[in-house]
Amino acid sequence: MDKPFAIFDMDGTLVDSMAYWQRLGREFLRSKGVTGDIEELLERIKPMTMTESAALFASECGITGTPEAIAAEMNAVMDRHYRQDIPLKAGVLAYLEDLRAKDVRMCVASATAEELMASCLGRLGAADCFDFLLSCESVGAGKDRPQVYFEAARRLGAAPEDTAVYEDALYAARTAKAAGFYLVGVYDESARAHWAELTALADEAIQTF
Repeated sequence: MDKPFAIFDMDGTLVDSMAYWQRLGREFLRSKGVTGDIEELLERIKPMTMTESAALFASECGITGTPEAIAAEMNAVMDRHYRQDIPLKAGVLAYLEDLRAKDVRMCVASATAEELMASCLGRLGAADCFDFLLSCESVGAGKDRPQVYFEAARRLGAAPEDTAVYEDALYAARTAKAAGFYLVGVYDESARAHWAELTALADEAIQTF
């Protein structure tokens, strides 16, 4: 990667957290007494922000509370994992430090709340590699839309064509690529079924850091 700017996804790209997120929706709905087949619902929330997911749970499952309050409950469940046990993916810190040594300016753009990103990356010693952390919640759109990438680039003072976006999720990768960014596909076990499509789409692919 030879671009002067880089936008990193967090979950499944920088940190090994997708298994925790995959359990979150299921465990939260079960804790609220939701029974039956929820797999289709869990598939639908993948590109959504936390608040959008919460709104869907409220409308489809009858969970009471505002979307913001429901999202806060779900974030509280994840907070402990980000603060205590979610790890960096192997080789990530050395990769980031190498980019920083080359004067690449970097940020994180994620569906995860900014305070959770800060807690996790701070604990793992990676927070100082980034100029800032940006959540989809802050721009009001998930990664099925390009707003978070454009806002990240704006804050970096970068043009899309000069900026690499690192993503493990195919739907997010498609959004970034269509928006004119240089795409680096990153392998994650949770998205194994889409790896061939991701590598075909990407300008560059990383199976391991």
